[in-house]
Amino acid sequence: MSVNVEIFAKNIELTETIKGYIEKKVSKLDRFIKEIDETRFDITYSKTVRNVNERHSAQITLHGPGFILRAEERSDDLYAAIDLVMDKILRQIERYKGKKYRSLTAAKNVAEELEISEPEKDLVSAKPIIVRRKRFKLSPMGEREAIEQMNMEGHEDFFIFFNIKSNKMNIVYLRRDGNYGIIEPELE
Repeated sequence: MSVNVEIFAKNIELTETIKGYIEKKVSKLDRFIKEIDETRFDITYSKTVRNVNERHSAQITLHGPGFILRAEERSDDLYAAIDLVMDKILRQIERYKGKKYRSLTAAKNVAEELEISEPEKDLVSAKPIIVRRKRFKLSPMGEREAIEQMNMEGHEDFFIFFNIKSNKMNIVYLRRDGNYGIIEPELE
């Protein structure tokens, strides 16, 4: 990999083995995205964390022209945390590349439809546009039912539902500690 990897350690000794493992993992990112200018990798050990399985933390930040990608994962083992964060950053790279491709093709289609001149095409492609609109039907349900529905449908992060008790839209989400949280939006 042509990009220099900066590795920072907090409350843990950065051995040559750990450094080599991180550099080997990060060097594989070059296959997925070539535009990386700077890579920062942070590892931490915290013995005061509530959950014993989250004592080791690995965080990676990628800087490039027009993007910053960051991922963080925790585990009871440092090498597991490194593997988890690398998997997460790869998913973010794929998502970024997909968005970049979709926004460029969508902007190109819009420019062709409007028959915009060349200098104005750059302005259109520079601004993000809505390329997909999703609609779905809501059934009124309770919070527990929303959690069950979220798990049944395979939604890992969040689920939007109409709360029977409050007669409002709510969002249930999975927290890092394995519990659930509820977001209750209010209008100003």
